[in-house]
Amino acid sequence: MKSRRLRFISALSCGLLFTSSLVAQSPNADFPAPESSQAILHDLQSFRQMGSVLYIAAHPDDENSQLLAYLARGQDYRTAYLSLTRGDGGQNVLGPEFGEKLGVARTQELLAARGVDGARQFFGREVDFGFSKDYRETLNIWDKQGALSDVVRVIRIFRPDVLITRFSPIPGGTHGHHTASAILAVEAFKLAGDPTAFPEQLGELKPWQPTRILWNGSGFERNKVSGTNEVSIEAGGKDPVTGESFSDIAGRSRSMHKTQGFGAFRGSRSGGGSREEHFQLLGGSPVTNDILDGVDTTWNRVPGGAEIGKLADAVIAQFDVQNPSASVPALLELRGKLAALSADDSVTAEKRAQLDRILQACLGLEVETAISRAEVVPGEMLRMRHSAVVHSSVPVRWVSVRYPEIKREIIKGFDLRPNRSKSWDSTQTLPARTPLTQPYWLREEGTPGMFRVDDPSLISRAENPPVYPIEQVFEVGGQTLVIPDEPVQVTTDMAGNNVRRYLDVIPPVSLHFVSDIALLTPGTSHPVEVEITASRANSIGTLRLDAPDDWKVSPAEQSFHLATVGERARFEFTLTAPPQSTSAKIIATAEINGVWYRNDREEISYPHIPRQLLQPLASLKAISLDLANRGHTVGYLPGAGDSVAENLRQMGCAVTMLDDKNLTPEQLRGLDAVVIGVRAFNVRTNLASQLPALFDYVENGGTMIAQYNRPDGLKTSRVAPYDLHLSGDRVTDETAAVTFLAPDNPVLNTPNKITEADFAGWVQERGIYFPNQWDDHFTAILACHDPGESPLDGGLLVAQYGKGYFVYTGLVFFRELPAGVPGAYRLFANLISLGK
Repeated sequence: MKSRRLRFISALSCGLLFTSSLVAQSPNADFPAPESSQAILHDLQSFRQMGSVLYIAAHPDDENSQLLAYLARGQDYRTAYLSLTRGDGGQNVLGPEFGEKLGVARTQELLAARGVDGARQFFGREVDFGFSKDYRETLNIWDKQGALSDVVRVIRIFRPDVLITRFSPIPGGTHGHHTASAILAVEAFKLAGDPTAFPEQLGELKPWQPTRILWNGSGFERNKVSGTNEVSIEAGGKDPVTGESFSDIAGRSRSMHKTQGFGAFRGSRSGGGSREEHFQLLGGSPVTNDILDGVDTTWNRVPGGAEIGKLADAVIAQFDVQNPSASVPALLELRGKLAALSADDSVTAEKRAQLDRILQACLGLEVETAISRAEVVPGEMLRMRHSAVVHSSVPVRWVSVRYPEIKREIIKGFDLRPNRSKSWDSTQTLPARTPLTQPYWLREEGTPGMFRVDDPSLISRAENPPVYPIEQVFEVGGQTLVIPDEPVQVTTDMAGNNVRRYLDVIPPVSLHFVSDIALLTPGTSHPVEVEITASRANSIGTLRLDAPDDWKVSPAEQSFHLATVGERARFEFTLTAPPQSTSAKIIATAEINGVWYRNDREEISYPHIPRQLLQPLASLKAISLDLANRGHTVGYLPGAGDSVAENLRQMGCAVTMLDDKNLTPEQLRGLDAVVIGVRAFNVRTNLASQLPALFDYVENGGTMIAQYNRPDGLKTSRVAPYDLHLSGDRVTDETAAVTFLAPDNPVLNTPNKITEADFAGWVQERGIYFPNQWDDHFTAILACHDPGESPLDGGLLVAQYGKGYFVYTGLVFFRELPAGVPGAYRLFANLISLGK
């Protein structure tokens, strides 16, 4: 994402009929708006500034938003944030997305945050595998060399003068990912300029040695500062364009992290006042007064660049905010000099693109390629309307439109008139080889610690490049101006706002297993259903399930014919498990005209980020295991979002969804168990008032199971019929040995005999936010711990209350059940079977 990228929103409607090849539109609004002129001036000042800073940390929300805003907006430095992960391992307060899907949402939240504070955004390939207490564990799971390669790559791409870490490389007191990010940054600082380090990168990149690396110590880590070579800077003040304080900008930026509960975040109370930021030198040239001490931040650093700097100064000095187009002749002169510059480094290329955007802004030149539908199947026709309008009186000739993907150019030749848009229609074919839309880091299966990215040019990018890039070509003052473009569908929402949706590539049908999990007893058969949805009319083909040889599928294939777009049909197959306990991935495949499609379809939609389309492999996890269950009717009260209710259905339970607005004895009567969703006590405002009804249900013989909650932000201090105090205790090692503290308790014996084997194959962690104090009525069932720590016995607590049972568990069933962990199902079946 470009820093302070200039974007024009065209007034042209997307709902165009592709009939006329040349259309004149009615005049648009006067040009320019005063704030737009100030933004252009600020971008000119940014163009002149050559200093650059790369901020490095581990996760979305780790960044210092105020410092980024100060550097990017206040100092005009090229500023970027490198988040090694996409936040896949966290919790989600907005909805049910976890894991990879949560990482996609948080990617967009970071891009939205950068759109506010003005910095750019880079990512590593590292997976957020959950909380880590030890940086050594983190570096081992991430694959240290791969992670180090990612940081070096971003340094060589962005070529910063200064690196800044958010966390100290000294271990202790923080997330292992945090410490690991600082350790990697320090090592990458030493290697990025070494041509023998990661030589595979040097075909497209060049070595780059930053001047220094600093640690931006946060308040809670100030005690780690050793006193050697520190510097403090004043990072308060206001944005020169908007007049908004950097503190308020930081608050708006941070509030984009809504899946993490920062939707109402606000900046510090200092407003536009003082804000000190502290730094400690970790390597490189010493500092005295400023983080860029000794760095030439002018164009003089570029061979032959002194004249560029002088011309830029002159353009800024003579810039007329009432008439930006008056600067066009000087900008063209500057552009010509810059084009003749021999420097071929990535920064100079970036500055050339920035100058083109400034020239486009001063011309008031808008371009758009409108499409009537945003989803296209490979091989289909793309019907596009290319439009352009100029709002100044500077002569501009529209020369051509290029399609780089198919190496084609259409030459027309129109002289644009002020405030009169022109357009022409084009029909192109989307190449049959075009890959289906899917975030590039999710296209192939990676490791638990690293996403697999086969195309090195994609590594570090925030999101996919345009599916079908377009170049609009213009002639201005004897120079050729090429404006990047891509097809976009523009619609209007119910509030009258324009919604822009860029091109997605889809299959003619999508496939979806009705359930992601199938539980079978060894040697038995089980029906599984696949739903197929038509994205194109008259979709005719065959559907089959691909399974390992020891699993049997009947019938081998089934024919389908979907006549209309959106039509759905369900097909049932019988899956037979092998005679032993095992698991398998079953894949749905549809064949249409000799082409095989294996894609599901999922959408992530929240108001604060663009809609995201995911098309993962359409797969089901089949599990053959011995599972007994006596809890046949279960009430489920959702929390912040999880899929446990569906997992209970796969266990054979009849699940009734509950609401905490009015829980009555009649609603609870007849239920074998009531399960409370994750973080329900954090997000449900009515739950506290309904606890008496739930506790009465337990007292009269029911079983209530409360899953984990965070100790901060509880809507009520009472989460159980007896005293129970939540804490931040957790066990992050998913392989941690488990000790049975109450081996005779029914939880470990009825109806499934639980053994150590049931804790094999767990994912991400054992449990989170364990209670650390509880009433004597509770029995601690098991204990586990991370390496070097004392055992924690609050992960699973059971208390008899009246005739029934209350269970509180911090074990992460919400991760283990969707992942198909057999032992997690057996243990959960015992919980809902208590007293039966």
